[in-house]
Amino acid sequence: MKIALAQINTTIGDIQGNKNKIIENYYRGLENNADVVVFPELALTGYPPRDLLLKTGFIEQNLAALNEIAQVTTKCAIIIGFADRSRTRPGRDAANSVALLQNGSIREIRNKSLLPSYDVFDEDRYFEPADQNSPCVLDNETIGLTICEDVWNDEDFWPERRYHFNPVTALSNAGARILFNISASPWHLGKNRVRHSMLSDLAAKTGMPIAYCNLVGGNDELIFDGSSLVLDANGEVIAQAASFEEDFVVVDTATAQPIQKTHSADEEKLYKALTLGTSDYLSKCGFKSALLGLSGGIDSALVATLAVGALGPENVHGVSLPSEFSSSGSLTDARALAENLGIRYDVLPIKAAFKTITNELHPLFKGLPENIAEENIQARLRGLLLMALSNKFGCLLLATGNKSELAVGYCTLYGDMCGGLSVISDLPKTTVYKLARWINRNGEIIPNRTIEKPPSAELKPGQTDQDSLPPYSTLDTILDDYIVNGKAPGQIAARGIDEAIVRHIIHLVNRSEYKRRQAAPGLKVTSKAFGIGRRIPIAQRGQ
Repeated sequence: MKIALAQINTTIGDIQGNKNKIIENYYRGLENNADVVVFPELALTGYPPRDLLLKTGFIEQNLAALNEIAQVTTKCAIIIGFADRSRTRPGRDAANSVALLQNGSIREIRNKSLLPSYDVFDEDRYFEPADQNSPCVLDNETIGLTICEDVWNDEDFWPERRYHFNPVTALSNAGARILFNISASPWHLGKNRVRHSMLSDLAAKTGMPIAYCNLVGGNDELIFDGSSLVLDANGEVIAQAASFEEDFVVVDTATAQPIQKTHSADEEKLYKALTLGTSDYLSKCGFKSALLGLSGGIDSALVATLAVGALGPENVHGVSLPSEFSSSGSLTDARALAENLGIRYDVLPIKAAFKTITNELHPLFKGLPENIAEENIQARLRGLLLMALSNKFGCLLLATGNKSELAVGYCTLYGDMCGGLSVISDLPKTTVYKLARWINRNGEIIPNRTIEKPPSAELKPGQTDQDSLPPYSTLDTILDDYIVNGKAPGQIAARGIDEAIVRHIIHLVNRSEYKRRQAAPGLKVTSKAFGIGRRIPIAQRGQ
């Protein structure tokens, strides 16, 4: 069978725009004499549509578009994801569905059986699951149609399973000879390796070639990498689509030979994921340009570099907002970065405004020592000025905080947390350094002084981050064990870390939940990010 994988970047809710892109790619399949063109999960609505599914007429609009697409099909078929009306009662109103379109009609529909409701997923909130799945016929070949999670539950691959039913085994036992899986599988570090191993094992176990078409693009916090695959009946890759970009791949399962699957460094994947997520977030929200504060530190330097990779230098504006505590070296580094990147750069001092505000507060603060209040005034002044520029020029303000700072609350609400998107809020500080060094692998883009100097918020004389935090290598180890792996303080301390430090960091994490709830959306690139996949109560006393 000659299969075309149309790895497209859809926009949630843009049913007409998605439909037009689907039809355009279908004609590419015709030109390549494909037997079938395969599109991702919920390609018509975009993924995840969430509460748009509850809006009056939304599902009907996508069904109307599905019929329009069906009408253009000839002998070359389409396999496509859409939202159907569930006909099961009692039950939810919608179904996450896949359709086989051919010869001007909707020939077959199958519904997703396994509905994830963990981490970032909440499909069980909206969709009624299928309780069975049977093969169908395409050009005299018996095929199985599955959707994303349906292939993530094989008992021989997963030591612990979430579901009792294995749709792939059922389809294989019922006579399916080729398996199609349309997917919207969000990316995080390590996901590619697990996905490939799982699909390879599944193909070899069932003796079925697998055509896996994954969504690509950024949708809010989630980044989809594409990386679509076709595997032969031995589990060998015979076709591979690009990662983090749209692609169109054609392969004949009868004649194709195994190919060497390509691999890239984690830093390269992170760079591509974050630039894609940033670019799509802005464009899909209607913005063309971005603004950010350039402190001369490594976090803002990395965000500026990623923004340029996403938007181009002509669409990025960096602003330094020095106070009396800012070092001359920080200003020099910020300017050098801006020159290296070719972006607009301005300096907007806050010293006079800070003096005015502290003078106004003096009658109330009289007799009290300076503390975090004065530090936060500086951060909030910067946020105020950056938001004013954002409003005036219609550009999106990018927040520059990293995951380590966000975890322990080393950030200021309505100050450095201001922004419409937090680009690196899922990057631990140690990973920030790794990515910065990777960016500089062929020459200095981020000034080396920025990478080498001790990190500091520069909100009081001689301040460094390690005045109040352990070294970032230690901090990130504690945070990963506590937030990602769910370990208890004693288990973390068993690594050789002082348990008092561990308990202090955990205390900071727990008391900072209210800050994170008010943070800008962040791009998810690890297995456990702050955001929609982590639902911790604000008012709680858990350990």
